Formats: sequence, structure tokens, C-alpha cells
Amino acid sequence: MISHAMAIIAALILDRLIGDPRNAPHPVKWFGHFIALLDIKWNKGAYRYEKGIAMLIVVLVVTASASMTLLYVASRIHPGTVIMIEAIMIWASIAPRSLKEAGMDVYKPLKDGDMNEARRKLSWIVGRDTDTLDEGEITRGAVETIAENTSDGVIAPLFWAMIGGGPAALLYRAVNTCDSMVGYRNDTYEQFGKAAARFDDIVNYIPARLTAFLLVVAADKRTDIRRRAWHIVVRDAKKHLSPNSGWCEAAVAGLLQIELGGLNTYKGIVSDRARMGEAIHERRAEHILEAATLMERATYLFVAMFLAGVFVYEFAIARSESVPFI
Repeated sequence: MISHAMAIIAALILDRLIGDPRNAPHPVKWFGHFIALLDIKWNKGAYRYEKGIAMLIVVLVVTASASMTLLYVASRIHPGTVIMIEAIMIWASIAPRSLKEAGMDVYKPLKDGDMNEARRKLSWIVGRDTDTLDEGEITRGAVETIAENTSDGVIAPLFWAMIGGGPAALLYRAVNTCDSMVGYRNDTYEQFGKAAARFDDIVNYIPARLTAFLLVVAADKRTDIRRRAWHIVVRDAKKHLSPNSGWCEAAVAGLLQIELGGLNTYKGIVSDRARMGEAIHERRAEHILEAATLMERATYLFVAMFLAGVFVYEFAIARSESVPFI
């Protein structure tokens, strides 16, 4: 556990200092290329559901084999090398800095009144049409993205890293990438992507609920606001089409005292998403900054809780070994 803790701290430092270099080699890009290749070869003809299961298994086996082999080789060199390699694996699996920067890319032009630029930057991180969105809707898109990815891009990979180190974090990211590429309900992926989508729901089940809890507890808000936010989480999270995304969005909506969800347009087709929260305040650009701050505070609290748990565990083990057997 100590080695996992050291790797996690190092990964967060790397993310803080370097972020996610866009042109550098990255496991998620490798996952994407591999999944795309299997999609082309297997997503056709009969037995697409079974082929989708096979695709998921192959991706996970390759990821596990490669990461474990790399750690084995590192262990033959020096124990410190193992921690370094694990740190890089975890760093590649998390994205707190990139998530904040994506929000800032939308916030800055929106705050300056450059609506066209804000819409353009928002289109980089959401799938909805952005050409006609006003400040409130641009803010909603950015806040929803930060809220959902607080779990998917930060807490969930850290959660699995705490359990299984770097390989577990990479396995989570592989599942998440499979879901993002093939987990759609349409004619092309309804069968082939079903296994990936369901497995992604499973691996995110605990992290999503944990993230909502962390967001509420870590928020620099009055007690009554945090209490009301948790009530909103319990009330609204289940309204979301996803069994997990609603928890994070409802928590952020409650803490910011705004409403999320509503009408989205995808290539001209209108979709009505469940409303989360209460519109006590009108959505404005500053809410993007607040959402990013909530993400950071939840991350720090989660890591602090883990480190405290490691300390207590190691202290208990040390005490038990020092007590003579009678």
C-alpha cells in the first residue's frame, strides 16, 4: 500500500507540473488505435454482441499483460523503478489539470464576452451543437463536463490505483476508452458496444457515488448548502440516463445552486436531458471556475483520506508485530 501511495502522489505531482502533453505518446491513444482496429475487423456480420465481449476481453488482457510485464521488468532493476513506472501509469490515467484547463479554455473567452470563441472551445469537449448557445448554456456544458469527468477522469482511476496500483488504473482507463468509442445506443454499436458500456457502468458504480460524497464534503460551502446538495444528489441522481453520471452532476448542481440538464441538440436533433438541481442562481461564467475548484478539493480530500488509511494500517501492522506472543 505504501508503494501505491507513493506512486499516486508522484502521479499527481506529474499531472500538476506537466499535465497531459497532447503530442506525446499516451496509453489512451494506443487503446484507441487498438479498439478502432478491432471495431473494423469484428463489428460486422452475425454475433456482434459476442464479438463485443471478445473485444473487451482482448483489450483488458493485452493491457494487463503489458503493464504487469513492465512492472516485473522494473522490479528486476530496483524497487524505486517500480514506483516510478506505476506513477507514470497512474499519471497517464488521470486528468485533473487537463480537465481544469478545458474549463478555463471556455471560461476565459466567455468572461471576455467573446461568445463565438467560447462556443468553439466548448465544442472541443462536448458532443452537442454549440453554435447558438448563450452564456448560461455554454456554462452548463462546461460545468456538466467537469462534473462528470471529476469521476471518470480523476476519482475513478485514483480509486482503482489505490486498490491495484498502476495496472488497475490503466485497466480502468481501457474500459472507459472502450465505452467512449463503442458504447453507443445506435445501429452500429447497439450490440457490439453493449458489453463495454455495461462493464464501464460496473467499474464506475462505486467511484461515481464516492465522488458525489467527496464533492459535497470537500466543498467550501455553508453547512446548509452542503446538506441541501446531498438531498439533491439523492433526489436527482437517478433521473440521469447513466446510472453513474447523475451523481456527480447532481452534486455539483446542488453545491453551485444552479440547474443542470435540459435541452441539447446533436446535429440538429433535440434531446431533453433530466434536470438536476435547483435554479437558485442563473448560470454564469464563474460557475465554471467553481466547478473546477470543487473537482480539485474532492481530489485532495480523497488522496488525504487514502494516505490517512495507509498510515493507520501500517501503524496497526507495526504495533501488532511489536507485541510479543503470549
